[in-house]
Amino acid sequence: MLKKSLDLLQQEAAETGKNTLKRSLGGFNLIAIGIGVIIGAGLFSLTGIAAANHAGPAVTLSFVVAAVGCAFSALCYAEFASMVPVAGSAYTYAYATLGELFAWIIGWDLVLEYSVGAATVAISWSQYLVRFLSKYDLHIPPQLVASPFETLTLASGAQVTGFVNLPAILIVLAITAIIIRGTQGSAVFNAIVVALKVLVVLVFIALGWKYIDPANYHPYIPTNTGTFGEFGWSGILRGAGVVFFVFIGFDIVATMAQETKNPQRNMPIGIIGSLLVCTVLFVLFGYVMTGLANYTEFKNSAAPVAIAIEKTPYSWLSSTIIMAILIGYTSVILVDLLGQSRVFFTMSRDGLLPGVFSQLHPRFQTPHKSNLLLGVFISLFAGLVPISVVGEMTSIGTLLAFVMVCIGILILRKREPNTPRPFRTPWVPVVPILGILTCLVMMVSLPKDTWIRLFVWLAIGLVIYFAYGKKHSKLGLGKQADASIEPQGTQVQ
Repeated sequence: MLKKSLDLLQQEAAETGKNTLKRSLGGFNLIAIGIGVIIGAGLFSLTGIAAANHAGPAVTLSFVVAAVGCAFSALCYAEFASMVPVAGSAYTYAYATLGELFAWIIGWDLVLEYSVGAATVAISWSQYLVRFLSKYDLHIPPQLVASPFETLTLASGAQVTGFVNLPAILIVLAITAIIIRGTQGSAVFNAIVVALKVLVVLVFIALGWKYIDPANYHPYIPTNTGTFGEFGWSGILRGAGVVFFVFIGFDIVATMAQETKNPQRNMPIGIIGSLLVCTVLFVLFGYVMTGLANYTEFKNSAAPVAIAIEKTPYSWLSSTIIMAILIGYTSVILVDLLGQSRVFFTMSRDGLLPGVFSQLHPRFQTPHKSNLLLGVFISLFAGLVPISVVGEMTSIGTLLAFVMVCIGILILRKREPNTPRPFRTPWVPVVPILGILTCLVMMVSLPKDTWIRLFVWLAIGLVIYFAYGKKHSKLGLGKQADASIEPQGTQVQ
């Protein structure tokens, strides 16, 4: 239960030299990173599901409700990130408030979320690439776009067994190479990708706006069917639960704190700014989509945007949307791999993982060995395991991290009320408590197999912690330059 003091964390943040991450990111870069992971393909599918099954045209209100729920946690993240601008995000914050064991649990869990997320998105990226190329009569052999555990049925009716999902492997390795070259280069690439992705969303909004049929908005809030969550105001709330997961990702911005210039100013800008920009885009996107087609037409559709596009004369928009999904997935993979390696980097610096994960490239000042090891592992995972086994990109670990961060704010405000805070979470304790309750409700609504996966992964992590991490912890061994345990044995200065 040893804790890192804020003084020690701030000393780590102030370190310079060849063994520290290079500070090269500004506020715009951080907003782009946040947008890069928030705007994924989920926007193009979950919006239709929420409208058809729960909220109707009022899915726009569902986006607002979900954004408010995220904002509670985002404000807490912003305070921590401005006080303790070091890599590691929720892992580091838990280390300062709840102790080493809780920090390990959060860090280990975030690693799972980023790994599963990157692998799942890479497999989907491969499927969309095949669909996109087929529109131009370009075809990849089916054995090279499926795992060896999958059987594909061809148009002729013949069945073939996959060999390896080659596009999924190549996209992960390509993104890994970009990340190794440096955070600034990764940020530039991500900014270009995000600009293209946002442009496609804006084009859909702009071109679709003049073909909106006002009749599709009546009734704007469909009458409840008598079942909670099926339209009415309860449907708006249930719809918010569905689209909530579109927003998750802004927390990855906090993992980049140690590579940010003037983090006390720029971290809150990046975290809150990306959330605000995406909320505006999502509300406009949902408004246009439900205005072009009646919400009932999206029932049981995996591609609701295609249905909306059919209401316009712009048939070419369908290919553009697929391209946007490909671009969106690319930036999600990049940010997932960035976030994962930065959590590993910080855990390794603390001695909880082997030192190879915190060794920096002499030129690029990136944890290149960690990037390479994780990139190879995730690429093989994406190339050889079917998406049904990898599992959907759920967010239980991220929600658990949100809860821990909100609890951490309550603890620090009580324990160290006079510590300087460049950004202060407003209305404490109301905002953190609302953040905790919102995230717990979302966690409870997740399926059973997600919880099983979480507990199995945490059990593996606890074995590693007690077999390796606890014995090599720099705090536990007193190896930190300024480390000295207080008499009660709970705080390290």
